[in-house]
Amino acid sequence: MSKTANAEAILKGAHIAANVFQLRPDYRALLMVVEGIPPGPSDSTSEALLQEAEASARESLSRQAVTEIPHVAAWRDTYKAFGAKPKKERNSLESLMRRAEGGLPRVNRLTDIYNAISIKHQIPLGGEDLDKYSGLPKLIRATGQEKFDTSSAGETVTELPPAGEVVWCDDAGVTCRRWNWRQCSRTALSDATTRILFILDALEPLSDNALEDAADELGRLLSNLSPDVRISRRVIRAS
Repeated sequence: MSKTANAEAILKGAHIAANVFQLRPDYRALLMVVEGIPPGPSDSTSEALLQEAEASARESLSRQAVTEIPHVAAWRDTYKAFGAKPKKERNSLESLMRRAEGGLPRVNRLTDIYNAISIKHQIPLGGEDLDKYSGLPKLIRATGQEKFDTSSAGETVTELPPAGEVVWCDDAGVTCRRWNWRQCSRTALSDATTRILFILDALEPLSDNALEDAADELGRLLSNLSPDVRISRRVIRAS
């Protein structure tokens, strides 16, 4: 996506297909465009956030199994509804919660920050590098022809998600498979990223207030990186 494409145009043009809402009428997507981020690697702040998230996950899992966490359970049911296998293909929140006990991955500063927020607020959350994006974001049910670029054994691999799978896309292909399972390599965040589209995925029983609280904290953390950081956001829900 051209750097001249502004946040308003990105958010206004984002679209969720009606047949996605037919699966889950309670679904809400909070889209957040963040610009003016200073590039940089993981640091002591992102490390502290991950350590806090790991402690939060361990405390939560001491009280209940990961599959009994209400928002995890809701996403497992939703995965079944479009043909995914939640025991094998886990939503991003469940995957992070399971990894937290043994230590979360350290990826880069921006990914580390949003992973920490995902666990703290128990919400699936992903980020896309807008300077590598093509067109506008849309959430659809795949036709079976959309391309998804990933890597295997260090080599680039292109997959075609099966028809009916729920996928986030731009004009160049799938950016995230199975709603919030795995992001493509093309738009992945890096130490050099300065513009991001964050997507926060909510189902009942997660409330609108809880969704907004997660976005608020993510925004505060990113704003602390620089006074030049600019944030815009929009919630998309069923009509």
